[in-house]
Amino acid sequence: MSIKLVVLKSGETVITDAKELIVEDKVCGYLFNKPHKVEYRKPILLSEEAEMNSGEVQISLSPWILLTADKQIPVPTDWLVTMVDPLESVTEMYNEKVGEEVDD
Repeated sequence: MSIKLVVLKSGETVITDAKELIVEDKVCGYLFNKPHKVEYRKPILLSEEAEMNSGEVQISLSPWILLTADKQIPVPTDWLVTMVDPLESVTEMYNEKVGEEVDD
């Protein structure tokens, strides 16, 4: 299992268990297993005394394509901007979320 954060051409950030799709020894795409869209925002601080650079962000995960029952979605390489390892806390959040989903 290789949990990755993927930034797509659309600007979306997706967290998924990504596997390479190889044809004739060339990576032609990735198979996203249980992909979830990552949405984040910095909380608004209403107090003048609060530290403005606290570094905290609120993260939410939701299924990347809401109206499908498919758990694995192929994505061509030309749709990826970059792929990186997520922070450990984000990986744990993802594993808890997809662990709660019922497998077919």
